[in-house]
Amino acid sequence: MTTLHSASAMESSAASDSVRAATGSAHQPLLSVQDLTLGFRGPDGMAKPVVHGVSFDLDAGRSLAVVGESGSGKTLIGKTLLGLLPDAAQIMGGHVNFAGQPLLEQTPAQWRSTRGIGIGMVFQEPMVSLNPAFRIGEQLTEALVRRRNVPRAQAWTQAVAMLERVRVRDPQGCMKRYPHEFSGGMRQRIMLAAVMLLRPKLLIADEPTTALDCVVQKEVLDLMTELTREEGTALIFISHNLALVAAYTEQVLVMRAGVAVETGPADQVLSRPSHDYTLALLDALPRRLPPAAVALPDSVSAGTASPSGAVPTPILEVRDVAIDYSAARSGFAAWFGGKRSVRAVHRTSFSVEPGETLAIVGESGSGKTSLTKAVLGLVTPAEGDVLLNGERFLDTGAKRLQAARRAIQIVFQDPYSSLDPRMRVGSLVAEGLRADHSLDAAQRAERVATALADVGLADHVRRFVHELSGGQRQRVAIARALASRPAVIIADEPVSALDVTVQKQVLDMLVALQARYGFACLLISHDLGVVEQIADRVLVMLRGHLVEEGTRDAVFDDPCHPYTRRLLQAVPELRGNRTDGFKVLSREVPAQRLADDRYFDPDRPEKGAPRLVDVGQSNAAHRVALYADT
Repeated sequence: MTTLHSASAMESSAASDSVRAATGSAHQPLLSVQDLTLGFRGPDGMAKPVVHGVSFDLDAGRSLAVVGESGSGKTLIGKTLLGLLPDAAQIMGGHVNFAGQPLLEQTPAQWRSTRGIGIGMVFQEPMVSLNPAFRIGEQLTEALVRRRNVPRAQAWTQAVAMLERVRVRDPQGCMKRYPHEFSGGMRQRIMLAAVMLLRPKLLIADEPTTALDCVVQKEVLDLMTELTREEGTALIFISHNLALVAAYTEQVLVMRAGVAVETGPADQVLSRPSHDYTLALLDALPRRLPPAAVALPDSVSAGTASPSGAVPTPILEVRDVAIDYSAARSGFAAWFGGKRSVRAVHRTSFSVEPGETLAIVGESGSGKTSLTKAVLGLVTPAEGDVLLNGERFLDTGAKRLQAARRAIQIVFQDPYSSLDPRMRVGSLVAEGLRADHSLDAAQRAERVATALADVGLADHVRRFVHELSGGQRQRVAIARALASRPAVIIADEPVSALDVTVQKQVLDMLVALQARYGFACLLISHDLGVVEQIADRVLVMLRGHLVEEGTRDAVFDDPCHPYTRRLLQAVPELRGNRTDGFKVLSREVPAQRLADDRYFDPDRPEKGAPRLVDVGQSNAAHRVALYADT
């Protein structure tokens, strides 16, 4: 059941004044962009336009969302406002005024003065923005000391306070650690803290919540809007999440192929869009599909049936797996050196059947990726074991482990980082078949051709990765996983960086391929819309513990654990159709069955260990973590 979302951004009657064309009035907007045209120089030295005559105004304290497909020019506009265009890019026309001054005519020294204090930017990939050679504390305090002349001790205190505001656990310890020691979501929170510390007049957020779970996503966006109100900071929010745009911004600018096709108040544009492209974006939003019966190929079903033939054996089993990591000692103990053991994942069990999609959701750092690394044999569990087709493989020899890795393939979140830029697409897909000696050269070539045809890239064999769009790169990653005919595919945030139209294409393709080949899918995602669309079962993890599991419908329609309920209520949804219009909705969950203190809370270990209790109704598999003495 859903109810109308009452976001303050949508209730603002003054929203329609935030973005408007230049009218010659006495009013002076904080940012005025007029007829901005950007291009890239080709081999002949001539510039080809990629952004065509974009115009908008933005007042102090107001918010503007820029949405559109990959390659539409959203990020390029943001980089123009910071003077960070690539060398091959060129400003071909237009004017930009910021705080009454011409922005594009600034000297390098003036640009350095503008960046950070005048205009700050949160980039989509925080690992690129954070220096891997310096500790977090040095990076957060440097700008305050150099740009704001804040004493170093005071800068340290302010940085710790900001880390607390963006919900970084152990902020004092975080200040002494390096970026590589954090998950992607934690690095994004640190990057947000670094930019917000300087209190810029204009904040450009380029997909700032892509790597964050729903609860933290809401907290970060609430913090950004709070900063806007308190400091009079303007916000440009670049995103492909239309529900967040509708709930958190006042104005929206829809881009397609470098052209602004529609602009206006967010609640009006996204509820009753006038342009066909905006309608197409809304039509592509994830929606729950009925469970699909997957017809298993003979090779899969024959290899997974039990001896009696009555109950199929799970293709993949994780039995009481616990994962420990070593960490440097802190405080007085650090003088004695050595490492301490930190439990990242507590004893967890689950299974996946052939043709089934099992989704694992939870906060950043909850242990989702660590579990998948254990399944792939990239991390040695401290306890427990992993079985493929009922057989152990992690510690049974290199040959069996190698065979298991061919049967368990992974599609990473960022295909550009996982695909070798020096290799052509055909070679990338064929690479995983080198260890399969059962195939000759002709069979390998045929397998590669089939895999690329399956993902719609049959004519891209000779291309390099940089010649492909984000969606095409992700298709190559899926083709590479498919080539070895795996029994299990692990999809780690497979569509989080894609716009909604490409996201829909990739998800539809993944579902169709699963129906054709019968592989099981272990899906890791922060996007509950994606999970609701394609998952059969859902596991919810919190601080390394499994706190709820069940069928998709049981978990989404009758969530029990307080954390699951917060996840589902955290982020608004856009629902509707072309005829009746679209509305921003917030999920309404049934009344909580038990008092909060009866549900397991990892922050209260003194109350004891958890036990998973069956709460399923109508024979639906559904378990939730309660305290052992409950």
